[in-house]
Amino acid sequence: MSATRLQTLLPQLHSQRPVTVVGAAVIDVIADAYALPWRGCDIELKQQGVNVGGCALNIAVALKRLGIDASNALPLGQGVWADIIRKRMAKEGLRSLIDNAEGDNGWCLALVEPDGERTFMSFSGVENQWNADWLAQLTIPRHSLLYLSGYQLASGCGELLVQWLESLDEVTPFIDFGPRIGDISEALMNRIMACRPLVSLNRQEAEIAAERFALSYDIADFGAAWLKRFATPVVVRHDKDGAWYFTEHTSGCVPAFPTTVVDTIGAGDSHAGGMLAGLASGWSLGDAVLLGNAVASWVVGHRGGDCAPSCEALLLAHKDV
Repeated sequence: MSATRLQTLLPQLHSQRPVTVVGAAVIDVIADAYALPWRGCDIELKQQGVNVGGCALNIAVALKRLGIDASNALPLGQGVWADIIRKRMAKEGLRSLIDNAEGDNGWCLALVEPDGERTFMSFSGVENQWNADWLAQLTIPRHSLLYLSGYQLASGCGELLVQWLESLDEVTPFIDFGPRIGDISEALMNRIMACRPLVSLNRQEAEIAAERFALSYDIADFGAAWLKRFATPVVVRHDKDGAWYFTEHTSGCVPAFPTTVVDTIGAGDSHAGGMLAGLASGWSLGDAVLLGNAVASWVVGHRGGDCAPSCEALLLAHKDV
């Protein structure tokens, strides 16, 4: 049923709302690890490759391949890593509104265990050095969708980004807090949630949120309690068990698309990219989650987080359903 619905929806994918992606483009050094390192150990890694990544970059790639125009504010610096990122973006037909910043972009070491789970160790660069001059270069039209990541909101520039967000008129923030959901101060979190964002969480992040905000983690109760506390929609991604969504007027669970997991790098980002594409096309939240599930299932079946499919690839993948 989900695949049939996807086949019906994909030809209707086209930009109706502006989208702006604010966040990071970094380098991922990806290596296979038979186990995570422990104190005092010396383990042998097998390098998979050096990929361009970062939450916002993965989303920008997904939107581009799905045919959705977006404005991308992914700070690019001056250095070895920045040059690699700039060339990769050019190959995808992407450009950043913030370019030639002083300093280099950040990078991370991503360890992938045999079951596909990934662990990141990150080094910050210009992507977490937002300032008023950069933000002044961004024009956010009314009724826009605006993506923000918890990595930037939890960084030293988080206060500035939230102050800027509060100054915008009639935009819908789409926030993926990621593992940083527990690192944002209560005062700043209250201000973020007062902007009425659409929030996307994975299973682990929802558990952290439930503990932090004293909510039940039974999924149905969690959604109801979240809406009561924040009065803003939330999506909870449950991997192979699908994704739940909760709004004031509707809720549901969208099944996952079966796939063989190769690695999970970029899964959440790709899901966000698919959702943003659907929402930008005027789709309902449930249908946007469906597209997010489809894009994420494709990405976890391939190496790297910047391998989102085109509409044609998704149609081909489900043509016999």
